[in-house]
Amino acid sequence: MRFCVINPNTTAAMTAVISAAARSVARPDGEIVAITSPMGPASIESHYDEALAVPGVLRAIADNPGMDGYLLACFGDPGLDAAREIADAPVLGIAEAAFHLAAPLGRGFSVVTTLGRTVGRADDLVRHYGFARQCLGIHACEVRVLELESNPDIADILVKSCREALLTDGSDAIVLGCAGMADLASHISNEIGAPVIDGVAAGVGMLSAMAAMGLHTGTASGEFAPPPPKTYTGPLIDFGPPLR
Repeated sequence: MRFCVINPNTTAAMTAVISAAARSVARPDGEIVAITSPMGPASIESHYDEALAVPGVLRAIADNPGMDGYLLACFGDPGLDAAREIADAPVLGIAEAAFHLAAPLGRGFSVVTTLGRTVGRADDLVRHYGFARQCLGIHACEVRVLELESNPDIADILVKSCREALLTDGSDAIVLGCAGMADLASHISNEIGAPVIDGVAAGVGMLSAMAAMGLHTGTASGEFAPPPPKTYTGPLIDFGPPLR
């Protein structure tokens, strides 16, 4: 099995964190191909960033065919539906995967994300994926994405934020709202005494199960069939489907 794990931002150091988290749960027969987006923002902290990250995600998929699954390692799940139209294997987003894994672990879960401005996007995804009842709260620790690698106090900040989220919401589990937090999931869980779900690990686990079952994206309705060929112009000239 080969899984392509895509960091939708262009920061290679974050890709290394994501890759390590993915490999930590990969099956013995599972190979992780970690990709840094070839274009786009250094981090994704706004709707604008997310929109401009999508071309890089699609390019990464087009440049890495023949995988058994693709994982979009950004909590906004940028370009997920478009990715499903062009990929030849299942595509998951880490928010989607984390919610599915957290829901059976107790009465409800809390999300701890980076900046307050991203809380609305996380709430949109919770509702879109059907987890409004299980998600008891979304909290921001007010740390910029790139600070997750540079701030020496980040582990303590996240432990404090996650502990407070559990108490405030009365939840039983925590979902980490950024792929850059992946390497701290086990540490935080040990400190707060509750399950902490990293969407990267969750996504690799789900893709492994889907591949073992021989599942693929359904196209019977036509919605996720390959997009019809047409001409694109300007900077997106090479993105006209089929993506070249």
